[in-house]
Amino acid sequence: MSQEDNNPLVPVGGSSSSRIDREIERLRTSPTPTRDTLSTGVPWMGIFSRTRDIIAANFTELLDQADDPAKMIRMIILEMEETLVEVRASAARTIADQKEMHRHTVKLDKLQADWAEKAQLALSKDREDLARAALMEKKKAGDMSDQLKQEIAVLDDALRAYEQDIQKLQNRLREARSRQSQIAARLESAENRVKLRSLMTNERVDEALTRFDQLERRVDYAEGRADSLNIAGEGKKSLADEIEALGGSDKIDAELEEMKRALGMGNEKKGD
Repeated sequence: MSQEDNNPLVPVGGSSSSRIDREIERLRTSPTPTRDTLSTGVPWMGIFSRTRDIIAANFTELLDQADDPAKMIRMIILEMEETLVEVRASAARTIADQKEMHRHTVKLDKLQADWAEKAQLALSKDREDLARAALMEKKKAGDMSDQLKQEIAVLDDALRAYEQDIQKLQNRLREARSRQSQIAARLESAENRVKLRSLMTNERVDEALTRFDQLERRVDYAEGRADSLNIAGEGKKSLADEIEALGGSDKIDAELEEMKRALGMGNEKKGD
């Protein structure tokens, strides 16, 4: 029986490297995100710098210096929206990198336990040389795990910074949109005032108002003539009015004759 057959660290089949060896080698050679570069290879501090420039921007000063404030505020809002999308995308990539690192640390922790178990097995078989080699592999896995945990801590700081900047960007974006509404309202008011003044100083408007005054005077004249005709008609009775008046006179004459007869009859009684 060969020495490899007695070696508890070598898998059955005579392979010179175990599955754990291949795994540790893969972890050792696989790229991991670092403080300076994320999985996309883009320096995240560059995005932070651009974001904080926008957060610290003085909107009032920018708008005062702009020839077209409405256009300037639209450009500011567009820039902020694009930056917000980029920051959120970077935060999502950072979270994905963190999850991958966590998976690696779990594998490395399991790898350390496996090498420790193999070292104990080798030592129990009086193979101190193999036990020492297993402990060295355990140390390599531990060192890689510690390095990844440090990288995870760096990404934790980056995520907290992303969250703060996203919140600040959202606040500034709301402020910018509010300013945009104010500018639009002021611009509309100014345009309406200009239109009104142009309308009031328009010769065609003056001509129309003059014609309207002339029309009012013509209406007043026509109404005056109608009123005067009514007044003239009040002194002259119509035919119907005269006939009705005659009828009333006959009634009065008849009543008067009746009263006379009554008085005559009374005088005759006194004479008898």
